[in-house]
Amino acid sequence: MKYVLVTGGVVSGLGKGVTASSIGVLLKACGLRVTSIKIDPYLNTDAGTMSPFEHGEVFVLDDGGEVDLDLGNYERFLDIKLTRDNNITTGKIYQHVIAKERKGDYLGKTVQVVPHITDAIQEWIERVAMIPVDGEEGPADVCVIELGGTIGDIESAPFIEALGQFFYRVGPGNFCLVHVSLVPVLNVVGEQKTKPTQHSVRGLRGLGLTPDILACRSTKALEDNVREKLAQFCHVPLEYIFTLYDVPNIWHIPLLLKDQKAHLAISKVLNLASIVKEPSLVEWTSRAELCDNLHVPVRIAVVGKYTGLSDAYLSVLKALLHASVACRKKLVVDWVPACDLEKETEKENPNAYKAAWKLLKGVDGVLVPGGFGDRGVEGKILAAKYARENKIPFLGICLGMQIAVIEFARSVLCLQDANSTEFKPDTKHPCIIFMPEGSRTHMGGTMRLGSRKSFFNVKDSKSAKLYGNKSFVDERHRHRYEVNPDMVERLEKAGLSFAAKDESGKRMEIIELPSHPFFIGAQFHPEFKSRPGKASPLFLGLIAASCGELESVLKPASAHQHVISNGTKNVFVNGASKKATNGLADVRYNKGFCNGLYTR
Repeated sequence: MKYVLVTGGVVSGLGKGVTASSIGVLLKACGLRVTSIKIDPYLNTDAGTMSPFEHGEVFVLDDGGEVDLDLGNYERFLDIKLTRDNNITTGKIYQHVIAKERKGDYLGKTVQVVPHITDAIQEWIERVAMIPVDGEEGPADVCVIELGGTIGDIESAPFIEALGQFFYRVGPGNFCLVHVSLVPVLNVVGEQKTKPTQHSVRGLRGLGLTPDILACRSTKALEDNVREKLAQFCHVPLEYIFTLYDVPNIWHIPLLLKDQKAHLAISKVLNLASIVKEPSLVEWTSRAELCDNLHVPVRIAVVGKYTGLSDAYLSVLKALLHASVACRKKLVVDWVPACDLEKETEKENPNAYKAAWKLLKGVDGVLVPGGFGDRGVEGKILAAKYARENKIPFLGICLGMQIAVIEFARSVLCLQDANSTEFKPDTKHPCIIFMPEGSRTHMGGTMRLGSRKSFFNVKDSKSAKLYGNKSFVDERHRHRYEVNPDMVERLEKAGLSFAAKDESGKRMEIIELPSHPFFIGAQFHPEFKSRPGKASPLFLGLIAASCGELESVLKPASAHQHVISNGTKNVFVNGASKKATNGLADVRYNKGFCNGLYTR
């Protein structure tokens, strides 16, 4: 097994996640099998209980793992399926070591950071690296490890020490350290400054790690004299210093690395030069170029409570982008704070109220993503009502589906008190109820999590057609409330169709309004399985409906295969993101790289 470690210096948010994913794409294009591990030094056992404002969205894996959003980036770029153990946290390591101590596994020894914590980290990495994640048998060839945070952070010290030991454990030729650093340009001087990177590398060396490769973030390509200076003062060969400058969309990053022959540098460090082939990125190149040349807009309103931080809905954004490219449209996202749509806001802040409704009324489609808590719920219900009554394409995810059911019960069944017991425990008409198997005392890992089957029971439904008329689909879940089974019959008689249910037939998975051009809600999170080359069917349906092209994608061949035509190249992809080029940066792991997305 070969290991590539990606660390970051100077500041956080440089794009370590994108860099690690892009290295994986490049190595995979060279014919190698790749897996990934993300190390998060925080004390939480996992990301499940953290607010999106703290750490962005919680990404959910097939096995129910609630993990850092960077694992979503790995899955999307590499088209792999990771496990909960691919996300290492300080909490997990300490929990593992303390459990062993309680069992007496250390035979009376004093349990210390060195060697017990550091050994546990190394053993965890070796074990997880051997788990196949690409659907093939046997371990991967290369494991790309991203160390979260910035070199010098106190909480990452045990991991730095463990990784320093790990280098000697696996031996030279099996370990490559890529250090991502910042080369800023001061407006007053106008030249690229190398001192921050010099200090970052010096700090890394002082901790026992020596970088093999420098990946330098900057607004533009490094000048030759800057690269020479970095090589001299950081003791890194000139040909091992690469520039990751701002690009129209992040799909250009693997191409940047390829053009600078990063694959040759990595393969030399890992003694793979004799077996790697020239990377083939024809489809990737076509997709990136297509993203840059989309001009016809499709405007989607994302109505949520965390609209001030786009990373809170990162997978939703990516799924919208994947579907937009499949439909050859440039995605424009209008962020609509759900609470600004409510009547209380009209009194307290009339300008915000008018602005929110102006945005909502100017879009081609409406998406209400998942969430927790009652803030903004009434605004989401109003957004669903507007979309339903005005025949605007609508997609509700998790809570978004639940509020659509509540709105339907209030408006069509005239049950004005209809609500979820999450928001009003004593409601007379509980449309949404707490799941019997859930825990009311423990929050972490107690929801209905992971990949579960949803069986279609309405064969001619739009959702069934979008999924290729399969009998069932596997999608990832993260919820503790569900549609009240006792309300289903009344809702169905009023015209709401429950197109898919779980294996028991009692848990509602997909809702539809047959009389509406496109009004679908899903209890699961389809965004987590969307890929650049394979758009999520429900997101594809939303974008197509918003463009007036739904019928074309409902055809069996169209719903699952779209051809990107790029000059003389024809590449089959299943959707992929669509982007504009306003220089906007993703708030966290895409920070600094242009994400090619127009938002408001």
